[in-house]
Amino acid sequence: MKSVYALLAEFPGAKQISKAHMTRLKHLLSDSSRGRYGKDTAETIRNAARCSIGSDMPAKSLEPKHMISLIQILTEEIDEIESSIQKIMDTLDAPILGIPGINYRMGAMILAELGDLSRFSSPDKVLAYAGMSPSTYQSGQLTSSYAHMEKRGSRCLRYALFNATQYVCMWDPTFKAYLEKKRSEGKHYFVAISHAAKKLVRLIYHLQTTGEAYCSML
Repeated sequence: MKSVYALLAEFPGAKQISKAHMTRLKHLLSDSSRGRYGKDTAETIRNAARCSIGSDMPAKSLEPKHMISLIQILTEEIDEIESSIQKIMDTLDAPILGIPGINYRMGAMILAELGDLSRFSSPDKVLAYAGMSPSTYQSGQLTSSYAHMEKRGSRCLRYALFNATQYVCMWDPTFKAYLEKKRSEGKHYFVAISHAAKKLVRLIYHLQTTGEAYCSML
């Protein structure tokens, strides 16, 4: 994307690209892509621009330049925020960052949504708070539990846990084996992930309340 932004920032339309000097176009692409794109790519882009049926409108050419400028500003702000988050997480020295697959961003989201874990007496309370407990139906004297989750509680926490679980199952051998076991039982991928997410919640609760470092069992 950096190459595309660099290209459109200087040559915001097919007409401008088609008239670009090959040396300038080649150096622009090479510098922005760190050498990945060179003369061949520059020639391909310029030839495509010369065959373009797009209309030449000066007003339209301003739009991508302004949009790219806005994207770059927002990207810098995001980088600044993520840098601050990383510093805070380094200060906290959170044990969950030792779990393969949980990075600073996802770890920070989980901890921010959980808050003070002392308010939860057990991992099951955390699961309920995240809306990951089995649904319960009650009518008169009949009480029944459904396999699907309630989907109440913190949506952000549930989102963070499910996304983190998918990466943990990719990088951690214990969770990878657990996911494969659930899949071998005939469970749908997302159902298996939900089981792994509950296992991850129990692990996070243990690590954060005891301060122990994570060690995979495999």
